[in-house]
Amino acid sequence: MQTFHDGYRGLGLLLAINWDRLFFGAVIFAALYFGAFLGTL
Repeated sequence: MQTFHDGYRGLGLLLAINWDRLFFGAVIFAALYFGAFLGTL
């Protein structure tokens, strides 16, 4: 159980440090998806 707790804490730390990179990637993906959607209309 301690291993799961430490892993969860480590994952939380990685997300806290890199949330802007993840958000940027999600925004790029959403923009590409939306552009492809508009291109099919």
